[in-house]
Amino acid sequence: MTLLRQNRELKKLGIWNWSLPAFAGKLPDGRNYNTCPSAGVCAQACYARNGTYLFPQVKARHQKNLTLVLDDLPGWKSAMLEELSRNKFDDAWVRIHDSGDFFSRSYLTAWLEVMHERPRTRFYAYTKEVAMFRKLVEPSPPRNFWWVYSYGGTQDHSLDPDVDRVADVFADEAAIDEAGWHSQSESDLRAVIGPAPVGIPANNITHFKARQAGRRWSDWQASVDAARAQRRARARDTTSPGTTSTQPR
Repeated sequence: MTLLRQNRELKKLGIWNWSLPAFAGKLPDGRNYNTCPSAGVCAQACYARNGTYLFPQVKARHQKNLTLVLDDLPGWKSAMLEELSRNKFDDAWVRIHDSGDFFSRSYLTAWLEVMHERPRTRFYAYTKEVAMFRKLVEPSPPRNFWWVYSYGGTQDHSLDPDVDRVADVFADEAAIDEAGWHSQSESDLRAVIGPAPVGIPANNITHFKARQAGRRWSDWQASVDAARAQRRARARDTTSPGTTSTQPR
């Protein structure tokens, strides 16, 4: 079984990747899944929900990966360790998730165990699972693991760019330069080993760019969070003691 592959962009850099289906969907056996539980606005403009990722054979391969993880996590770990034992992965880079994320504690823990057992391979990932990483990764990270917290998720509010390594998606390269951030366009690895903070130019996908409307993902997410907070506040006001409810009886 081949678990690690190289997509067109990462192959140019000699990087291997592991993929899951992006965000939410349904497996062929009818089970629903969500591989990005902390996704926010990113789900509305995710490159992995477009183009070649939607090809039937590609989608089927990613769903097969997820099925293996869900049904036999120890078996998946053994298969991954066996694959990584090949000489070609010595000193190689593996990007965990060019689509999907660390969707559960047990799955993240399994990856951390793989990293510890294959110290000659270098791993990196973008993630929006900030709280989980605070608990499981940050206290004692594997020495061969690099990660970056990417904006556009429901946990953005807990990120501090002065402390955390972060990446944000901008409208274009000019917007990255204007903000004084550092583009990762030259190499995906710059997101984890280049100068910080990291800016990523939006993919040139017309309907995604229309939704982004020139905003950084962090600003887009912040506006969504603010609107949601206002709705909650209004709901509390209409149901608090001493107020008149406008709901029908």
